Amino acid sequence: MNNENVKGGLYTTLGKALSLDGNFYENARHTPQTNQIAQTIVCLAALSHALGSAVILLINLSPLPLLITFLLIDVLSVVGGYYFWALTISKIGQWLKPNHVSTQELLIPIGYAYAPQALNFLTLIPLLGRPIELVLSVWSLLAVIVAVRQGLDISTNRATIICLVGWPLVQVTIGLVQIWEQSLVKGF
Repeated sequence: MNNENVKGGLYTTLGKALSLDGNFYENARHTPQTNQIAQTIVCLAALSHALGSAVILLINLSPLPLLITFLLIDVLSVVGGYYFWALTISKIGQWLKPNHVSTQELLIPIGYAYAPQALNFLTLIPLLGRPIELVLSVWSLLAVIVAVRQGLDISTNRATIICLVGWPLVQVTIGLVQIWEQSLVKGF
């Protein structure tokens, strides 16, 4: 596989995913190198989230072993949230439309929908970090709603309800991990 093709495919995919184009998400499973690009986007989102956390932990003078451990936990919380959300959507989708779309097939468009999270490093901007994080999270939610609507061939209202089952759980878990990390660092 040519590295330049993956880079070009990644940049093009990021742009299309950020635009919330329904046709893009409809055909997401049918494009070359989709799984690798979707996984790369989720990894970029996780690393971007960890970068924002790293700065906060460094400001709080986190010891190096704790910093590394927490950054690993941050990355795993984003990646774990991705898989949990895809599984939740898949199970509800199977209930609504049996044998329509598998979890594996949903991982690609949901991975693409994590594109806004790749901008999570912008949370480093003083006083705007939390609002930026919220905007990026809602943007990803909207992208997942479009992906689910197209992938399951259902109405936007149904797709919204399906996506809202797992989304708050993912957001609360990631937020609690951040609060827990910061409280532990302050204890040192």
